[in-house]
Amino acid sequence: MADTAAKAVLEGGPDELAGRIVPIDPPGPELKIPFRNGYEHFRATDRQQKTSEGTLPVYEWWERTELPG
Repeated sequence: MADTAAKAVLEGGPDELAGRIVPIDPPGPELKIPFRNGYEHFRATDRQQKTSEGTLPVYEWWERTELPG
């Protein structure tokens, strides 16, 4: 059985964002994924999704922040 405690499915955000199954360490209500000179922010939902790696929690995109520079 796959280790589902430390992974999540990302939903929404940029189409170019690779890897929709990501590690979450530590697990929490929000994820911040580095992408193109900034971060894509995802929030936990109450939903789960069946994947090739087991049933994982779904995190939805909610905003992007840019790095200064």
